[in-house]
Amino acid sequence: MSDLDRAIAQLRACRPIPEPQVRELCYRARELLIEESNVVTVDAPVTICGDIHGQFHDLMELFRVAGDVPDTSYLFMGDFVDRGFYSLESFLLLLCLKVRYPDRVTLIRGNHESRQITTVYGFYDECVRKYGSANVWRYCCEVFDYLALGALVLGASTEVPENRIQQSNYDTQTTLPDIEGEIECEVLDANGEVREKILRRQFNLAPAQTSRIGPAPDRDPNEPSSPITSSIPPSQSSPSQPQPQTGSLFKPPPTTTGALLCVHGGLSPLISHLNAIRLLDRKQEVPHEGAMCDLLWSDPDDIEGWGLSPRGAGFLFGADIVRKFNHQNDLSMICRAHQLVMEGYKEMFEKQIVTVWSAPNYCYRCGNVAAVMEVGEDGSNGGSVRRVAGGEGRREMVGAEPGMGSRNVVGDGQTNGQQVNGGGGGGGASAEGSGAVVWNLATPGRRYRVFEAAPQGTRGMPAKKPVERQDVTVRKLSAFRADEYRSDVTCEMLGLSAAQRAVLKVLLLWLASATCIDSSRCGLYRAESDAALSAGTVEDADV
Repeated sequence: MSDLDRAIAQLRACRPIPEPQVRELCYRARELLIEESNVVTVDAPVTICGDIHGQFHDLMELFRVAGDVPDTSYLFMGDFVDRGFYSLESFLLLLCLKVRYPDRVTLIRGNHESRQITTVYGFYDECVRKYGSANVWRYCCEVFDYLALGALVLGASTEVPENRIQQSNYDTQTTLPDIEGEIECEVLDANGEVREKILRRQFNLAPAQTSRIGPAPDRDPNEPSSPITSSIPPSQSSPSQPQPQTGSLFKPPPTTTGALLCVHGGLSPLISHLNAIRLLDRKQEVPHEGAMCDLLWSDPDDIEGWGLSPRGAGFLFGADIVRKFNHQNDLSMICRAHQLVMEGYKEMFEKQIVTVWSAPNYCYRCGNVAAVMEVGEDGSNGGSVRRVAGGEGRREMVGAEPGMGSRNVVGDGQTNGQQVNGGGGGGGASAEGSGAVVWNLATPGRRYRVFEAAPQGTRGMPAKKPVERQDVTVRKLSAFRADEYRSDVTCEMLGLSAAQRAVLKVLLLWLASATCIDSSRCGLYRAESDAALSAGTVEDADV
């Protein structure tokens, strides 16, 4: 067993690894992450996960429900640390798995992977409390700067992926009645039982409407149309020219599934194309404004256009922004995290964007469930994946109505002057005056696995936060950092005399030795999170 495998086994037992191993691990991770683009490419099949927030035992439950690495390929959309009790073990385990299986684990950056945020919401204090210094925190923050800003999932299928996870001692047969039609979405519980199935919408065209893709250049457009006949065998037809669909009901061909863009937060008014993300300099602390900040902080909302975010960073964006961005970049869906969802996932804007949340019972008190999203592989192309990322269109003409002009076909068989709606994918448009219908990018087939928090007490998880015993005076002092106490300015603010300062230093040294905390910094744990939880409030703006 290699040192890395031993570190993985130790972290799976929720035991921190020695500081020299953390330094070596972070060095190897930076060498690996620096080779990745700002938008890393991931091939389907893949399981997409949302925020973890240091809830280690719930991360183990996630692996139990969705499959362990390397059997399952994972994409984590940031926010690995803060809020939870075991941010250190959670992030280091994911980092070990990334180094051990680089093709099976993808990590992108969240807004909490920041020096400023981690010093406020727990990760800094946890590192100091467990290692006695801030060295490990600095190693991890250097890794944060190298994490990708987004991921592009390619090769997704319109069919729901095969259920390869068989739960032991449980009948995985669904209790739902049999339904006819293509299943677009499937929802499973933690035991693998199917709770819900959603059918893909069918699109009605009369047989005459599907008789031809468009009028030939040397043919009179007013000539009555006839059923399609061709002297060229199908095997000799040009592969670049799509074959027309026949029948009154048809579904989007598998090749019309666009890519899935995964980001932690959302979109930015400064970014209209994926290449703009690739040109950003990500190897820095998260700025307070700009495109990089927006990708990690923005949220979708039921508005038109752009709006100011109540978080104080990023923006709010509406359905029209998502539709335009998906259309310009040949995307079928945007996957993001960043917001607490009580049901574990939430699809918005006609399934053009989905929020995935993977931290059940957030902050150990919210009572929400978590979810992961599985996307299957499109095997219709013989295993080949078309490397498109906004530079090449994937829309195909699948039917036409003579004299249709610029009208489009929508899901209920009606026409309008806007866009084709292919089940919630990116926007499409018909060729003006040609009578051709350009099919919209269909949403991929997907499966959501919903699970609850790991039982408390069964895996060593305490019912309360493991805080050292301190009297009232010490808990008041723990609201400040040790270096702030040693500052003369702070002592003057407290109105302490020279004798009182000397007594305070002796008291701090005694507390450091009594609680096994390094006396050089006396990393006393601050209690903002405890105060917030005891007050019964959770700040959504800090999620």
